[in-house]
Amino acid sequence: MKKFIDTLQNIWKIEELRNKILLTLGLLFIYRVGSNVPLPGVDINSLSQLQDQTGSGLMGLLNAFTGGAFANASILALGIMPYISASIVIQLLGLAVPSIQKLQKDGESGRQKITQMTRYLTIAICLVQAPSYVTNLMAQGVGYVISDQLFWFLSITTLVAGTIFAMWLGERITDRGIGNGISILIMVGIIASFPISIVQEFTARLEGGAGGLITIVLELAAFYLVVMFAIGLTQAVRRVPLQYAARNAAGGGQAGRPLGREYLPLRVNASGVMPIIFAQAIMFIPVTVAQFAQTEGDSWVITYFSDFTGFWYNLVFAVLIIGFTYFYTAIQVNTNNIADDLKRNGGFVPGVKPGRATAEYLDEILSRITLPGAILLALLAILPAFAMQLNMTTQWAQFYGGTSLLIIVGVILDTLMQIESYLLNRHYDGLMKSGRLKGRSTANVM
Repeated sequence: MKKFIDTLQNIWKIEELRNKILLTLGLLFIYRVGSNVPLPGVDINSLSQLQDQTGSGLMGLLNAFTGGAFANASILALGIMPYISASIVIQLLGLAVPSIQKLQKDGESGRQKITQMTRYLTIAICLVQAPSYVTNLMAQGVGYVISDQLFWFLSITTLVAGTIFAMWLGERITDRGIGNGISILIMVGIIASFPISIVQEFTARLEGGAGGLITIVLELAAFYLVVMFAIGLTQAVRRVPLQYAARNAAGGGQAGRPLGREYLPLRVNASGVMPIIFAQAIMFIPVTVAQFAQTEGDSWVITYFSDFTGFWYNLVFAVLIIGFTYFYTAIQVNTNNIADDLKRNGGFVPGVKPGRATAEYLDEILSRITLPGAILLALLAILPAFAMQLNMTTQWAQFYGGTSLLIIVGVILDTLMQIESYLLNRHYDGLMKSGRLKGRSTANVM
C-alpha cells in the first residue's frame, strides 16, 4: 500500500504528466455529460421503449460502446463508432488501393492525409447512420414536442455534430492527454455500466434467493481469473532473436554501449479485439435477412441465431472469430515489410538469410502462434454465454469476456505503459515491482 501511495505521489510530482492526466479526466467528464443530454425536442419520459429495445443484440453492443447514450437518445448517441468504422474501412482499402498504400508508407505526411480521409469518411457514415437512428426513434414511439420535419432535421444535424465533437475530444486526449483518446472514450462508455451491473447482480443473488453471498464471492473470484486470462492473452508474445551486423563489427555495440540480446516480439493475439467485432457484425446478418424475408423456412435461422447462449450460435461465432483472427493478423503484421526493414538496418535472424527467407520464417512462426491465439480469443468471446447459463444477469455476464473486457484490459495497459514511461524517464520507480508493463499502442480498438 505504501508503494502505491508513493507511486501516486511521484505521478503528481511530474508536472507534465499531472497536467496530461487532469486534461484527460476533464475531457472525459465533458464526454460523459454529453452522453446524458437528450436530442432537442425529445420527450425524455417516452424513452423506456427504446431502452428496452437496446438491452441485447447489436443495439445493446452499440449502447455499451456509447456508455448508454444510444438508449438515452443523447446528442452523442452515435458516439465514436462511426469513426471506428471509418478507420476499419481505410485499413481494408489499404490492402487494395495503391494510393492509400503509398500514403501509409509516406511517414507523418501520409498519416495526416489518411487521418483527414478518415474524418471525411466518418461524416459520410454519420449521414447514413443518423437518419436510420432517428427513424428508429420515431418507430419506437419516442415522443417529441416539435414538428416531424423540424425534429428530423435537428436530430440528424445534432447527431453528426455530436460524433464530430466526440472525435475531436478523442484526438485532443491523444495529442495533449494520456493514452489513446478514441480507445479511452470507448472504454469509459463500457465501464459506465459496470457499477450498475454489480448492483443488479448483488440484488439478484441476495434478494432473489439464487445462491447468496457465497455465490457472489465465487463469481468475483472467477471474474478475477478471467481478467488475468485476458491480460495474459493481450501481452503474450513470441520473441524472435535478432542480431545486427554493424553492432557486431563495432565490437559489442555502438557509441560504447554493450550489444545485449535483441528480440522481435510477435504477439500471440496480434489482431486484438477486431475479430470479435467483425464476427458479431456478421452474426446479426442472418437474423436481419430472415426477419425481412418472413418465410416459414427461415424460422430456424431466427431461432438459432437469436439465442446468444445456444450451442450453434456460439459454435458459428467461435469459428468466425478464428477465421477473422487470421485475416486481421495478415493485415496488421506484414512480414515482408518487417524483413525489408531488418535487412535495411543490417539486422537478421540468426541462421536465416535476410530478405525473403526471413519473411517466410517469420510468417511460419506467426501462423503457428496465431492458431492458439485465435482459439483462446474465441474462448474468451463466448465466456459470457457460459456466465448467462449460470443464471448471472445479462449485463454482469457481458464483463466476463468478449469485446468489453478486451477493450478495457487493452486500454488500461496502454495508458499505464505511458504513465510508467514518464516515471522511468524521471528516474522514479515504475508501476511494477519487477519488469515493465507491456501495453499496446492502440489498445486494439482501432
